[in-house]
Amino acid sequence: MPYATVTSVPAAAATPTNAPLRDPAWRTRLFWALAGLALLWPMGNLTEFKPWLLAEPGALAPALHFVGSFFPPRTDADFLTLLLQETWRTVAMATAGLTLALLLAIPLALLSVRVLSLSSLAGRMAVGPGVLRQGVRWLLLVLRSVPELVWALVFVRVVGLGPTSGVLAIALTYSGMLGKVYADILESGDTHATHSLMRNGSGRLQAFFYGLLPQNAAELTSYTVYRWECAIRSSAVLGFVGAGGLGQLMDSSMKMFNGSEVASILLVFMLLVWLADRMSAALRKNLA
Repeated sequence: MPYATVTSVPAAAATPTNAPLRDPAWRTRLFWALAGLALLWPMGNLTEFKPWLLAEPGALAPALHFVGSFFPPRTDADFLTLLLQETWRTVAMATAGLTLALLLAIPLALLSVRVLSLSSLAGRMAVGPGVLRQGVRWLLLVLRSVPELVWALVFVRVVGLGPTSGVLAIALTYSGMLGKVYADILESGDTHATHSLMRNGSGRLQAFFYGLLPQNAAELTSYTVYRWECAIRSSAVLGFVGAGGLGQLMDSSMKMFNGSEVASILLVFMLLVWLADRMSAALRKNLA
């Protein structure tokens, strides 16, 4: 049986002799690196960023002493019962706030999406729908520009202390975030099926449910679960201003320098974030 002969290529022939020894774009890279440093230097001075202060003797001693009190976490029955109650309150606050945000964000996102406009099928959107779309986008901008902490401070003065102010704060801020990202996701995907349905007499809702939504369901679901995870973390911050939940419990524990209680609360937050991550992965797998 004949064997095929393999012709070896000399190393000198395999390696191009005229390969550039320098990066041809090194001047551009160096320019932008120096420009970035030139911008970061005054910003560091403006924020009084001085990390070398951490190296001074005794600077980290109070923090290390407090962190050292984290171990072991507090696990007695009375505290775990209180922790479970506040955990449920935090999850309920985040879920209720996100639900209200969805009720506001979904219709605003559909109104701001160009692909669902009948007048855009001809090429250029009519004046009326264009003005409405721009107005909705400005509304979403206003809603997400105000931090949920500011909304919480406002609602605490209106409805008093408690989870209600936290729910309303999360609902308003997250409605702007969800509406903006939903609209961007829907407009960045393939719109051929949606346009075909609308050109053949389908309504906008039918085109959305049968053309636009199936193609973007996984990405929309993943982002929604991520915002729910963020809402849980936000509820912790809102608890510091009287919205209740794990944040308020952590505030009282930190004021008493009770590191074991803080450690238990942080472990609960890690568990909630892990559960949200697992939920997102499972939903993406089912929608793939």
